[in-house]
Amino acid sequence: MRIGIDLGGTKIEGILLAPDGRVLARERRETPRGNYPATLEAVAVLCAALKKQAGGKATIGLGMPGAPSPATGLIKNANSTWLIGKPLQADLEASFGQPVRLANDADCFALSEAADGAGAGARSLFGVILGTGVGGGLVYEGRLINGPNAIAGEWGHNPLPAPQEGELPGPDCYCGRRGCIETWLSGPGLAEDHFRISGEKAEPQALEARAASGDAAAAATLARYADRLARALAGVINIFDPEVIVLGGGLSNLTLLYEDVPARWARYIFSDQVATRLKPNLHGDSSGVRGAAWLWSEAEAAAL
Repeated sequence: MRIGIDLGGTKIEGILLAPDGRVLARERRETPRGNYPATLEAVAVLCAALKKQAGGKATIGLGMPGAPSPATGLIKNANSTWLIGKPLQADLEASFGQPVRLANDADCFALSEAADGAGAGARSLFGVILGTGVGGGLVYEGRLINGPNAIAGEWGHNPLPAPQEGELPGPDCYCGRRGCIETWLSGPGLAEDHFRISGEKAEPQALEARAASGDAAAAATLARYADRLARALAGVINIFDPEVIVLGGGLSNLTLLYEDVPARWARYIFSDQVATRLKPNLHGDSSGVRGAAWLWSEAEAAAL
């Protein structure tokens, strides 16, 4: 049995997976924003409920914004800022009395889609989160690539490639730099770009319908977004060359991306042809929590 926990900024979700990947149980709690001790308690209560349903024995994996620093073990790079600098893994292991695996939520998304999702069977996969922030995870031959700095796949805080007129120096980013990919490709970044050019406020999810009904400003905003996404993904393809790229997060529901982006990215990729496939996720909002459960292999789960 495997327990997966998705520690998000607004909710904490947990699932219990059978060895064959079936979801046996699911629990949710609100995240106590800004309160680290209360967050620990909420995770512990949720996990205890799932462990009871597993008969008292299960591996535990947790996905979260940010990641533990390999140097200190303390959380870094978390947009849930009350976690930064805290020994989350050590505290959870002390609470549960057993080992816990932690990974970035985008890594968990990528692992889930590689295991039995949209990228099942692919040798290499880049999993992308396009939501409130922009994240990514790399999977090769079924295993996450972590890296010595625990930042593999963190493409969102690179500069937007091939900047065009009006894109420099770019919007301010919470990381302290300007013009990061996240400032352009996140949901707030898309909405801000539309407002900056058109003077109109619109939710990103509404832009596709407005463009389809003949709204020229909405169509222009989505064209800019598709080209920026194509440039940003071209940089990943030039380095990692994945067989498949899977999109997740709220903006992955923009159906136009799956045709427009591959039609645009060839001009930015250093190859005579591009075989990489761009696909929507299979598991939706559940992909991150499923990936957290998959942080333990079948053999490791059996040996616990």
